[in-house]
Amino acid sequence: MSRRAAVFLYVFAGWTVWVWAVLIRNMAADHTHSTGFKVVHDTLAVISIAFAVGTVLIVRRVRRVRQPAEPPERVPVP
Repeated sequence: MSRRAAVFLYVFAGWTVWVWAVLIRNMAADHTHSTGFKVVHDTLAVISIAFAVGTVLIVRRVRRVRQPAEPPERVPVP
């Protein structure tokens, strides 16, 4: 996986967590919505955050496996 793709996925996961965290915080302070509405959206938030965390873990694992332990040796050109 390229560094560019990994950065994109990290940003996407961070944005997902931020958006759902803000929504949960705002819903906790809002008393105009029904309990069912809050339960459904809290469930969606937990699932989305779990997907974001899973994405970060997968990207880290792939990047760690694909990166060489040390830089390749340069072969002198005659």
